[in-house]
Amino acid sequence: MKCPYCKSSKTEVVDSRDTVNSDSIRRRRECAACGKRFTTYERVDLADITVIKKDRTREPFDKAKILSGIMNACEKRPISREQMEAIVEKIDGKIRASGIREIESRKIGDLAVKELFRLDPVAYIRFASVYNSFDSPEEFRKAVFLFRKRSSGKTAR
Repeated sequence: MKCPYCKSSKTEVVDSRDTVNSDSIRRRRECAACGKRFTTYERVDLADITVIKKDRTREPFDKAKILSGIMNACEKRPISREQMEAIVEKIDGKIRASGIREIESRKIGDLAVKELFRLDPVAYIRFASVYNSFDSPEEFRKAVFLFRKRSSGKTAR
């Protein structure tokens, strides 16, 4: 690690600890050349995942896009930001655990729909309507019917 002040590569770790959410390690370093201290963070570098869109174009996987869609679906619902972020982390975990390097956007949407189904019926219908491009009231009726049918059995498909 190079010193940000004098660019010397002679630095030492003087203190190391986990961050609050334990997703990285905070290290206090001291430069042997100039004596100044600075902080670095060490995080796991996860493998890049590519999302294959409906039009077959590809783009990098972005958890923020999933969160944005879920937040839109959950707007004005009694759902905390933490619950929404937990859904995104669960989806991310499932994708990464599968070991795949490419995933179709449809599969990500399916995972989000299943999680929202378990969480809130209105958020589920909102997300499903955008995700499935509803363009008629009949499609909403079908989604509500399916929700009622599935929720009476207490399982999401």
